[in-house]
Amino acid sequence: MKTLVIDGQGGQLGSQLIKAIRNKYDDMYIMAVGTNATATASMMKAGANQGATGENPVIVASRKADVIIGPIGIVIADALLGEITPKMAVAIGQSDATKILIPINKCENLVAGVQNLTTTALIEDTLKKLQDVIDQKCL
Repeated sequence: MKTLVIDGQGGQLGSQLIKAIRNKYDDMYIMAVGTNATATASMMKAGANQGATGENPVIVASRKADVIIGPIGIVIADALLGEITPKMAVAIGQSDATKILIPINKCENLVAGVQNLTTTALIEDTLKKLQDVIDQKCL
């Protein structure tokens, strides 16, 4: 299974996700795509198998991934302080991959009905959802 983690800014959420995924699923193939070089470097250091930076890698990797994980802003044009281009948001949204979007209430995008959880709690819930996806794909 190919898991794509997308993050921007400093890549802190993405790197925490990759560390958690790597700890639970040591053999999972993880692609990291950052919206900038700092985010990509952070995610590669966290243990991604492969990494790239920018708009076109998001578009290409979204076509190849089985699962896409990232903050909810990755499907909103101009989110993450403008780092998500319209083409990125469309590519992720149109991907056949299962998307696990983390409800980060920042950068002018607020998600109603979602508690403000710690990053640790959000990552734990992400891992539960990833396990659900793995279980469904194996049926």
